[in-house]
Amino acid sequence: MNIAFADISLAKPGALAVLVTEGATLRGVAADLDGKLGGALKRAVKAAGFTGKSGSVLEVVGPQGVSATRILLAGLGKSADVSAANLEKAGGELAGRIGKANEASLSIVLDGISAPKLTAAEAAARVAFGARLRSYNFDKYKTKKKDDGKKTELKSITVMTRAAAAARKDYGTLSKVADGMALARDLVNEPPNVLFPGEFAKRARALSKLGVKVEVLGEAAMKKLGMGSLLGVGYGSQHESQLVVMRWMGGKQGEKPVAFVGKGVCFDTGGISLKPGAGMEDMKGDMGGAACVTGLMHTLAARKAKVNAIGVIGLVENMPDGKAQRPGDIVKSMSGQTIEIINTDAEGRLVLADALWYTQNRFKPKFMIDLATLTGAIMIALGKEYAGLFSNDDKLSKQLTEAGEVEGEKVWRMPMGAVYDKMIDSRFADMKNVGGRDGGSITAAQFLQRFVNKLPWAHLDIAGTAMASPQTATNQSWGSGWGVRLLNRLVADHYEK
Repeated sequence: MNIAFADISLAKPGALAVLVTEGATLRGVAADLDGKLGGALKRAVKAAGFTGKSGSVLEVVGPQGVSATRILLAGLGKSADVSAANLEKAGGELAGRIGKANEASLSIVLDGISAPKLTAAEAAARVAFGARLRSYNFDKYKTKKKDDGKKTELKSITVMTRAAAAARKDYGTLSKVADGMALARDLVNEPPNVLFPGEFAKRARALSKLGVKVEVLGEAAMKKLGMGSLLGVGYGSQHESQLVVMRWMGGKQGEKPVAFVGKGVCFDTGGISLKPGAGMEDMKGDMGGAACVTGLMHTLAARKAKVNAIGVIGLVENMPDGKAQRPGDIVKSMSGQTIEIINTDAEGRLVLADALWYTQNRFKPKFMIDLATLTGAIMIALGKEYAGLFSNDDKLSKQLTEAGEVEGEKVWRMPMGAVYDKMIDSRFADMKNVGGRDGGSITAAQFLQRFVNKLPWAHLDIAGTAMASPQTATNQSWGSGWGVRLLNRLVADHYEK
């Protein structure tokens, strides 16, 4: 999909959409169009009862007198309520609508449209960003495309604004975020016979083209480091487990980095504690945390972020082979702490335990944030609208919450405490890997906290948001790429100099 910016013109062929606010539907370009059409647009608005409410669209077939094949008025709601979120939504909805309409090109006009906290250029860039996100499609394995009567593919979108040059610059940064999100979506959508740990590591290595330094540790190296917790998860798989370390050093030399750690279970059968067969195919997405970290590192490097950032992902496959670890086994983590395995399906926390310990010891970062499709319990608590946030640091929690509100990737802070921590004490080892049914997402976070000492840390449980999340105007993909824009915003607002 080609996305461009240009000055306002009504001479471009193809579909033409004009963004309008509630109560101001026929001003500026819309009024000019109506004049060219002899009042036809005004009559259509009245007949349809169109007022410009957010999400509403009025479509008119392009009559004589204009170059457009069809004209659309797209409502943004009240002028005071226009935000980055509903500008992106409008861009996404228009791209989706015209993508089904046998049109090769779409022009979206912003005339006098801005948001209270956005310039006209930023508003235009957000519309383009929404359209770009909506245009993502993962159909590489379809050998026969669906015949829906379409003859023409939507190939280009032009956002028209009087601030075209500035909008082009603003979109340049957002496009890098879109690239990172597309990478994360691709990784989550790939089938597990294609994206096993070694293949995932290979794709992470490709970030070296952007200046990211990438290291891959195999099982022999991890064994020397004492990563018995991570390695135990992959004992039943024919695919070797991997630990991938990605470093983007765009900040000041010697400055402490920020660190992001991702759970990368490329497929999760549950191991010996086998999952039910129904829906198990979705467990190809159990590496959504690692996908987000990889997409984030792509974005930071592509936009030349002025920050030192570390991305660490633990890549494993959890299979029920004769060599697989069993309930009742006790493993020793890199930290020296021992873990009794109660349920082999609580494997993500075992991967993260060693990855977190390794990251904090080697890089001594300012903070660590881990992301994981960790528990079904978080969906019982929060559904699929929010990710669960668990943290030992109020400042970091506040920054994440605010970034989530801005970017539309919301988090909700959950409780932690000594009472919950006691639930994972073990009779035979230092801890057990599950604490019972009650408070399952909380006890999982308490487990992780035992591997971060007093370093500022946050855990994001993204089981409800990274895969099979609700489809929106800007995301029709099974894999959402959730977290890339949230963490990019966090870095941009607070950790770049």
